[in-house]
Amino acid sequence: MPTTAQSHETDHAWFLLQTKPLMEETALANLESQGYECFLPRLKRERVSRGKVKVTSEPLFSRYLFIRLGTSLDSVSWAPIRSTVGVSHLVRFGEQTAKASEALIAALRRAEDAAHTERLFDSGEQVTIIDGPFRSLNAIYQAHDAQQRAFVLIELLKKTTTLSIEIAHLSSAS
Repeated sequence: MPTTAQSHETDHAWFLLQTKPLMEETALANLESQGYECFLPRLKRERVSRGKVKVTSEPLFSRYLFIRLGTSLDSVSWAPIRSTVGVSHLVRFGEQTAKASEALIAALRRAEDAAHTERLFDSGEQVTIIDGPFRSLNAIYQAHDAQQRAFVLIELLKKTTTLSIEIAHLSSAS
């Protein structure tokens, strides 16, 4: 006879759920408030917002999250999921509801914990100045500071010069 921990592992599974556009966080909050166990893998990324660099946490898989549901007949009903604000539907392949293995969820959790913030620009990356007196010039990004200034290398009169510029005035050259 299986122990409670063993039966808990075997009568529950992770399923893939699709959310409505840009409503991953809403769906997650509403499902968790109903007592469902969910997992929304995220990545941290630098973004320019109102001229300042901010670190945001974004869903790794746009419009998808994982939900752990009971698979036995006496499990909590799946019916409330369909009417939860932010939820579109459980993903299906024909008649089969899409499942994710415990190993996949564990790997995604480890990767999320170990992930570094995705930088706006990498040191040495070619960028284009999109505003100001040096508009349209290509430059080599070096770093940025807490005052939202980027340091770039530009070539002026056949000499490489370091320039301090607002980070919002740069875009990737690629």
